[in-house]
Amino acid sequence: MAQFLNFRNFLFFPSLPLSSKPSPHFRFLSTLVSSSSSSRRRNVNVPPLHLRRRYTKTTTTPMVELEETTSFGTSGFNKRRAEGTDKTDLPKKNLQLKVRKLNPINTISYVQILGTGMDTQDTSPAVMLFFDKQRFIFNAGEGLQRFCTEHRIKLSKIDHIFLSRVCSETAGGLPGLLLTLAGMGDEGMSVNIWGPSDLKYLVDAMRSFIPNAAMVHTKSFGPTFSTNESTVQCQNDPIVLVDDEVVKISAIILQPCRSPSQKTDHSTDIVDSPNGKKLSAAKPGDMSVVYVCELPEIKGKFDPEKAKALGLRPGPKYRELQLGNSVESDRQNVMVHPSDVMDPSIPGPIVLVVDCPTESHLEAMLSAKSLATYGDQVGNLPKADRSVSCVIHLTPESVVSCSNYQNWMKTFGSAQHIMAGHEKKNVEVPILKASARTATRLNYLCPRFFPAPGFWSLANQNCSKPGSLASSEDSLSALSNVISAENLLKFTLRPYVNLGLDRSSIPTKVSSSEIIDELLSEIPEVVEAAQQVSQLCQDSSQTKEDTVPVADHQMVIEEPWLCEDGITPACLENIRRDDLEIVLLGTGSSQPSKYRNVTSIYINLFSKGGVLLDCGEGTLGQLKRRYGVSGADDVVKSLTCIWISHIHADHHTGLARILALRRDLLRGVPHEPVLVVGPRKLKRYLDAYQRLEDLDMLFLDCKHTLAASLDDFENDMQETVKSQDLSNNNAEINASKVDSTLFAKGSQMQSYWKRPGSPVDKDAVYPLLRKLKGVIQEAGLSALISFPVVHCPQSYGVVLKAEERINSVGKVIPGWKIVYSGDTRPCPELIEASRDATVLIHEATFEEGMVEEAIAKNHSTTNEAIEMGEKANVYRIILTHFSQRYPKIPVFDKAHMDKTCIAFDLMSINIADLAVLPKVLPYLKLLFRNDMIVDESDDVVVDVAASAS
Repeated sequence: MAQFLNFRNFLFFPSLPLSSKPSPHFRFLSTLVSSSSSSRRRNVNVPPLHLRRRYTKTTTTPMVELEETTSFGTSGFNKRRAEGTDKTDLPKKNLQLKVRKLNPINTISYVQILGTGMDTQDTSPAVMLFFDKQRFIFNAGEGLQRFCTEHRIKLSKIDHIFLSRVCSETAGGLPGLLLTLAGMGDEGMSVNIWGPSDLKYLVDAMRSFIPNAAMVHTKSFGPTFSTNESTVQCQNDPIVLVDDEVVKISAIILQPCRSPSQKTDHSTDIVDSPNGKKLSAAKPGDMSVVYVCELPEIKGKFDPEKAKALGLRPGPKYRELQLGNSVESDRQNVMVHPSDVMDPSIPGPIVLVVDCPTESHLEAMLSAKSLATYGDQVGNLPKADRSVSCVIHLTPESVVSCSNYQNWMKTFGSAQHIMAGHEKKNVEVPILKASARTATRLNYLCPRFFPAPGFWSLANQNCSKPGSLASSEDSLSALSNVISAENLLKFTLRPYVNLGLDRSSIPTKVSSSEIIDELLSEIPEVVEAAQQVSQLCQDSSQTKEDTVPVADHQMVIEEPWLCEDGITPACLENIRRDDLEIVLLGTGSSQPSKYRNVTSIYINLFSKGGVLLDCGEGTLGQLKRRYGVSGADDVVKSLTCIWISHIHADHHTGLARILALRRDLLRGVPHEPVLVVGPRKLKRYLDAYQRLEDLDMLFLDCKHTLAASLDDFENDMQETVKSQDLSNNNAEINASKVDSTLFAKGSQMQSYWKRPGSPVDKDAVYPLLRKLKGVIQEAGLSALISFPVVHCPQSYGVVLKAEERINSVGKVIPGWKIVYSGDTRPCPELIEASRDATVLIHEATFEEGMVEEAIAKNHSTTNEAIEMGEKANVYRIILTHFSQRYPKIPVFDKAHMDKTCIAFDLMSINIADLAVLPKVLPYLKLLFRNDMIVDESDDVVVDVAASAS
């Protein structure tokens, strides 16, 4: 790899003009676009006045930061942000909890299923306990924030979040949620986070990238784990967590014991079980919780006529009776009791939220005496006081099918049982309908780049599959009140007269054909556009020098900026469709929105495995939407490497869930731990997280995959081959040798790269580099090289190079080259790394008119990203990582898009289709012609998103 430029060039790199000579190609776009006024065209790319005022408001803070930026050529960057010191002089926030006035009498209350993960089976569904003034959420799996945006559940109304277990399945959405809340308003917000004692391991892990102020209200309960203790004392009594005027919430901990064969590195010593068997105490992450939610009873109405009949005069004694105290009659020689003058009280409903993940937990649950007291009967006697109204089961079907579990359910025979533990009837029925609708429309227009996502399988809605609840209905027939959960299903608790199920909020089923019919009605021209796109794709597959133009339809006009490049890279000669596919799983920045998930890119190498570049929250769910539930499992199992660009949460908080699933899928199968390449700060998070659950991975710091570091490694390996005995003088590599020149010691940029000056430990690093070399060779790659970029401390981009090929006549064909920028300002390191690349995937967070915001946040604008590709002479540029202020399609300058395309979620770009890629963009513009400005109805928190990225 060519030597990187020094810092002096970084400051004075010339700004090269973009090519302004378009070559005519063919005609496209609809008559509606051609007949629209020039002012309408301007409005497509320029926000309306009220949105421009919003932009003006958000630029006030960056304007202050611009005084502290450094420039090179016409670009610049925020030096303090790159150093990580941009927030050191800001006042520390004391995130406040909302104080709400409660009214237990005139209140509406219900529990509701929030269907996160129902369609993809990648995370636990959440449950919301709703009151007029309070919201309680049980579990916060990945996608919860995006779900709340889709269904207009305001995060600011949530007061408490309870975790039934502390693992990636139930808590994967917590980091993003905390960061978003912390950025709301001027002061920020926080919520109470409750979980069993192993919650502290998750909190410790998140400290590496979440401010401590966002986690000051995390509260753990129950037994603790300590290296100095050989056993853990079980907690039998309910632990009261919340007890106010409207609800009492208690926790009952289920803590299983494992057999010695199941003991892991985290397990404590072997102890004696009550039945005499030798068992090992559970490890952190094993605890599960049953939550008991008890609403207080509502006192009956006071009847003054009955009081008068018993000789009471109106006055203070009326009040005493209403408070539950007996009083003496004023006119009769009797005591008047509250029951004599009050109507019967309305009992308070009880709701159980049950998460029993394994049969070991089931044993603990069956032996929990405190939980048995809530059943319909105690022993052989009916229970005298109030009973449970609703039981929500987050338990998986494998445990529900156990006879012991079903017998336990029968002890709550009068309750409504809602089975929410990954019921198969919900698989591939989209929960995020806005994004699914967009995917369906894109698939109609251009199925080559937007394959059918595998959803909208309506047959799944009306048929039972093996392992579903329906297959267990015979064994549960003794319980009449058992139903499968559906998204947004409610069980009403108040008013008491409406106690029971409420299906009114369940979204209606919509088929793909209905969405297409709506599209054809809205944009009739899309039929002809789809035919033209299909013709384009067919023409690009033909081995001709000139692409056959589409017929000159009346509906189309000339677009002069789109031209035929005429030069096809040598690496694309005789390319096969099973060589490479780039799948854009998430294309938004900072936080998920209705239409775009946060950043993740899957490099599909087909039979040779695959590589993930960044892994934002919800990456697993996006894989399942793209490949189907079982297909995504195959993708995860075949991952050869995961590469993370920097420590910001929108780039890595989906990683733990991916690693945990891979561990589970490969349990009992011979395999190697997956290699994770990322910044050093990410290792702190993963090391702390692995105390909670094993992630089955090896970690390699990005700085050891810089070009200079890899060159030193190769040189040492060659020396080792020549001489099997290395001298002691060569036992260490100076830290300065593994740096690129941009961040080398003594350079002006060194302060951006905060690290100890200790030498590299060859014994620790070289085995990992050998592992990396073997992994990429098996994947058909010749190199995976990281390079530093300008965003925040320890930020990187990456280069992937394919091995050379030899065709049938012995000609050597160079391998393709993919470059991913990560988050960055324009910089010469990126240009040099991207030199002659086949594809440059570049962040384009802001539109061209927001350069000041881009500099303040160390991001790039669309034009800057294209300019980087032009300077580096890349073949194709894919723009991604768009600000969520652009909900469907970003604002872009169409004058320089001849080799560029805009990324959408689930877009799949096969290397054989690169020639036609830019030609599709105008048709996408047609599809979203009414959506190129902020959709204010989406309630996207633009300012929060910008500040967090």
